[in-house]
Amino acid sequence: MCGIAGLISPKPETLIGQMLKTIEHRGFDDEGVFVSDKFGAGVLKTALGHRRLSIIDTTSAGHQPFFSADGRFVITYNGELYNYLEIKAELESKGYKFKTDCDTEVLINAFQEWQTGCLEKLNGMFAFAVWDKLEKNLTLVRDRAGIKPLYYARVGEKFVFASEIKAILASKLIKAELDLEGLHQFLTFLWTVHDKTLFKGIYQLPPAHFLVWKDGDISTKEWWDLDFSREEKGKSEACWQEQVLETLEKSVAMEMIADVPLGAFLSGGVDSSAIVALMTRHAKNISTYTTGISAEDLEFDIIPDDVAWSRRVAELLPIDYHETLLTPDLTALLPKLVYQMDAPVIDMAIPSFLISEQARTTQKVMLSGMGGDEVFAGYPRQMAMRIAGATDFIPSAIRRPLMQTLDSMLSGGRKGKFTAPLRNAKKFARSAGQDFENRYLGFGTYFTDERKARLYSDELRGEMKNFDAYRRHKEFFENCRAASALNRLLYVDFKTFMPALNLDTTDKTSMAANLEVRVPFLNHEIVSLSERIPAELKIKGLKRKYILKKAAESLLPKEIIWRKKAGFGAPIRSWLRTSLKPMIDDLLSEETVKKRGLFDFREVRQIIELNQSGKEDFNLQVFQLLNFEIWMREFLD
Repeated sequence: MCGIAGLISPKPETLIGQMLKTIEHRGFDDEGVFVSDKFGAGVLKTALGHRRLSIIDTTSAGHQPFFSADGRFVITYNGELYNYLEIKAELESKGYKFKTDCDTEVLINAFQEWQTGCLEKLNGMFAFAVWDKLEKNLTLVRDRAGIKPLYYARVGEKFVFASEIKAILASKLIKAELDLEGLHQFLTFLWTVHDKTLFKGIYQLPPAHFLVWKDGDISTKEWWDLDFSREEKGKSEACWQEQVLETLEKSVAMEMIADVPLGAFLSGGVDSSAIVALMTRHAKNISTYTTGISAEDLEFDIIPDDVAWSRRVAELLPIDYHETLLTPDLTALLPKLVYQMDAPVIDMAIPSFLISEQARTTQKVMLSGMGGDEVFAGYPRQMAMRIAGATDFIPSAIRRPLMQTLDSMLSGGRKGKFTAPLRNAKKFARSAGQDFENRYLGFGTYFTDERKARLYSDELRGEMKNFDAYRRHKEFFENCRAASALNRLLYVDFKTFMPALNLDTTDKTSMAANLEVRVPFLNHEIVSLSERIPAELKIKGLKRKYILKKAAESLLPKEIIWRKKAGFGAPIRSWLRTSLKPMIDDLLSEETVKKRGLFDFREVRQIIELNQSGKEDFNLQVFQLLNFEIWMREFLD
């Protein structure tokens, strides 16, 4: 696990050092730089840089940038290949000799042998760049799921890339400016949709894509896609249970390969608990880390506390259990996290960073249950789609006004035992009356187009009319039109929500703590299996992740497996009413909002007041606006 950076410019050697300095938190073990000879009429050079966190072959033999066997290709690589020994054996059969035990040497020699054709052989998480000395071209590659991030910018014939945007800004080839379409997406979803970012001219390479730069031009191509046409019928439920358990254990065992201490995050839910249970079959005294939330902070929130369930798992399994309470200094932490994320933070970033810091005191690698909901259908909105679909027999002319009336009647944010049900019912009513695609998009929307139009300032409102925040989602829905209804939802989430929110947050917060996080549920073996599992076994009746939970019954007690799902987040609703209130009054004051010129202060104030009164659940929207102002101050002011 590492940080990578590079650029093509007349004097890249004067810039690459500063780029690497901004991402040294991604790897304190080593730093390396390669600078090419001049090319392009003797004007340009290529520089590749690397910050190393040593995991496999921790000796100096794994120093990067790394050269292919014939010296033609140079690589800077971030990630892990779990099947590198298999690929190494195949290359050795072709006559390749190896000097190290690291996966980097395997990867660059695989690229030498098969060029981008090698990508289909790779099982791992990765983002890498390869410079071809002969052809004078640069290839950037990102893994199938988008576990590892990779950003780039082109400025004329110059080009720059890095694991994090702050390194691109450090190159001085491009300055920080707000991208309006990115803002439009961010307000809609809490995140931007690939390949957009909040920075004008800076893009994120989409998952499962590679990019080639040559002579100042760039081209991108998708090298893999999720394929639900492979769905299989006819096998028994017991057969699928067995396959899920075997494949998950194989994936966990593959991802436990490391030459450094390795542990796991434990929430007490089925995903992390199953991973920990399987880890104990392959190693002794696994260290696990859990974070809890105080009872006071849970008064306004819909997040049940996981600690009791984590303790139950710890009683059952032979693990080294660590537990902490979530009590951050938010006024100091939020600016720090915004800087590390290169973007406004979401609630899950806070516990993700704090638990990563705790884990790093004893571990260098952690396994996470991230991805289980996307692969096996575990989100409440996926179940809500099934329930809402049961009302489709009612004509839309009746259904839509009926749901709108229900929405207006329900409160959104008052504390008490009915807090979560009322919020969920209100959110359901807001979108359930729409057609299939718009219904799902509505379930994932925070600022609707109507509310954004009121939120934008008079100067900005006209420009924003040109953008459709849902454009990419609609394209993804179209790409999988032949799949079942549930698999269409999984496809869209796999392409958008998962890499843009969950994986990006996990990568940035863990690497800020100099910690590697691996996600076995997104191992290619599991994803490939998920493509074949019938949709009716992912959600069966009103049971989400049905086939995974049935498979896990051989590992853990049923009360752990079938308990109510708890999301991995922070008690934002409580914090907005307590420790964050002075920050809101300051950063979202009338003077600040009007000076920015982006938003209408009257609408900002109304959103805050509706949330504070409990009439609407605008907690994440208020948190979103607060962190956006912090981001503006950090990167644009």
